[in-house]
Amino acid sequence: MKQSGQSITAVGSSALQPLVEAAGDRYTEDHAGEFINVQGGGSGTGLSQIQAGSVEIGNSDLYAEQKSGIDPTGLVDHKVAVVGVTPVVNKDIPIKNLSTDELAQIFSGDITNWKQLGGPDQKIVVINRAQGSGTRDTFERWVMKGRSTVQAQEQDSTGMVRQIVASTPGAISYMAFPYVDDTIKTIKVDNVAPKDKNVKTNKWKIWSYEHMYTNGKPTGLTARFMDYILSDKIQDEIVASMGYIPVKDMKVSRNLAGKVETIK
Repeated sequence: MKQSGQSITAVGSSALQPLVEAAGDRYTEDHAGEFINVQGGGSGTGLSQIQAGSVEIGNSDLYAEQKSGIDPTGLVDHKVAVVGVTPVVNKDIPIKNLSTDELAQIFSGDITNWKQLGGPDQKIVVINRAQGSGTRDTFERWVMKGRSTVQAQEQDSTGMVRQIVASTPGAISYMAFPYVDDTIKTIKVDNVAPKDKNVKTNKWKIWSYEHMYTNGKPTGLTARFMDYILSDKIQDEIVASMGYIPVKDMKVSRNLAGKVETIK
């Protein structure tokens, strides 16, 4: 017999939030009286709250080992999807492609005007994600590669980043693929388009696993929800339709150290 009125809370990565919300809503439709509360706040928040035991699930774009102040001992990693991260610009910017180095120079403050890249004589306005954002860590790891980032406006929310880029002349930022809409424009990096098919082969290198961490092996409703989100039904129906990549569709794997291997 089903228990009624049970709920769990999942907190963290804003890149993963839309997927967990959609899966949670579907789970509640299928299981009356069981509720999944989903909140954002960034990967750092998800990892610190699951470590503290204040939530049942911590959502993160990062391995727990990558986050300073987090002790991964006892945390169990459930990789539920892969997400690409793309640079985005205001639609009035005519640039279609940047090299990884040019992108790094923009975000380090070495390139400050679009005319330096063949665009209009317009100041580049960098919009960054806040410290603690897994999307920011992913972008910095694969683009900045140790270079420090210029002092710039920082936003906690990907939705707010999109709004600011759309309404600010000369603006550039980055976001997870599922957040991209027609109010902004993506650009190629090293002549590779930000498409799922390129992430699957690591041709597009700016991507991360989406992790849902539990404190120890999940039990009860947490275990049932984790099984549900990893089921073929949710992976095939919701994960792919929302712009994420099911882990089983990846042609390569990438470990904590960044080593890429072809999946046999």
